[in-house]
Amino acid sequence: MAGSAIGAMTMWLKLNRDSRAPDAAAPRDVAHTLGSQTATREMSDEQAVVTIVTGAGRDRFVTAVFAVVLVSAALYFGRIVLEPVAFVLFAMALVEPFRKAVEVWMGKPIALTLTILLTLLVLSILVLAIVWSIGDIVHWGLANVDRFQSLYLRARQWLEGRDLFIIDLSSLNSSSFVGVFQAVAMQVNYFIGFALVVFLFLMFGLAEMDDFKIKLAALDKTMSGWSLLETSGRIADKIRKYMVIRTLASLATGVAVFLFTLSIGLDLAVAWGVISFVLNYIPYVGPLVAVILPVIFAAVQFESWQMAVVIFGSLYLIQFVIGSYLEPMLTGTALAISPFVMLFAFLIWDFLWGMPGAFIGLPVTIALFTIWEQNPSTRWIANLMSTPDAASATQLAKTS
Repeated sequence: MAGSAIGAMTMWLKLNRDSRAPDAAAPRDVAHTLGSQTATREMSDEQAVVTIVTGAGRDRFVTAVFAVVLVSAALYFGRIVLEPVAFVLFAMALVEPFRKAVEVWMGKPIALTLTILLTLLVLSILVLAIVWSIGDIVHWGLANVDRFQSLYLRARQWLEGRDLFIIDLSSLNSSSFVGVFQAVAMQVNYFIGFALVVFLFLMFGLAEMDDFKIKLAALDKTMSGWSLLETSGRIADKIRKYMVIRTLASLATGVAVFLFTLSIGLDLAVAWGVISFVLNYIPYVGPLVAVILPVIFAAVQFESWQMAVVIFGSLYLIQFVIGSYLEPMLTGTALAISPFVMLFAFLIWDFLWGMPGAFIGLPVTIALFTIWEQNPSTRWIANLMSTPDAASATQLAKTS
């Protein structure tokens, strides 16, 4: 009996344990199911967040591209109005230190008058130098049309002997240059008229300079993160430094070209020096033209391709040394803009505004770079445009 009771008790305990096992596993299954649902829900939430972020980034990119297209179209179609305004702001940044210095000693009216007279004097000298140089070159070309035709015939014979194509210019004479000279004269007239318009705008701009600064100071009180007045001051400082460096490099180039062409006996030495000085203000294209023109005239004058090669190599060496070594050394880290960005900006502004854009494009790029650098929300654009040393300095300033 006792053995039977013990056996029955053992069987009952075993059945009881087996019956509780599914009950114990049930909470684990429920927990596992809930965990799987939670993980799935979290993954869905993460995917939704990634989708939203990606969509927002795509929308911002499309908006940015659309804005760039609209701004570029506005700059292109509004260049008749915007070009003089850009040159006026550029000129105001250059003459502002002189006006402030004179105003301290002689008062505002006299300072304004002297600044306007100084600007008129500089513009007049520049225009007269350009017109005189171009006129001298044109007169020399008209007087030596026969030499140009002889140079063409020699070049044609050399090319035809090697089965190379050349345009037929056998009918070249003095009347053939009339269209070219008329086009040059129209460009000179346009330049003179444009300079007068800029000068008139500059007179009114200088008269309202102080009032405009007061308005910027009042506007700064409503802004946070950056100051328009401080940014405009930084832009003016950088543009003045850029023009000082560019002027020194242009002056060195003009003097070097004048001395070289005078030493070898090339005609129009003064004109070539002035042309090199003026064209050096137009980056990339200007120095190239300043090299090619004297080489062509040298080939006509000396009737020797060896002499033309020597002159080309010497003039190119002058441009290379000053443009690639002297000017970057003077610039240093003052502008801190990548050379690739400057070349790209030159091409863009030349496309939008033509020759005026080629001249004013880099100062405008400097202004935009400074604005983006001062504004916290666009500082990343300035970091992308800057040189590696400047970008590293910016990051170091942030961490410190």
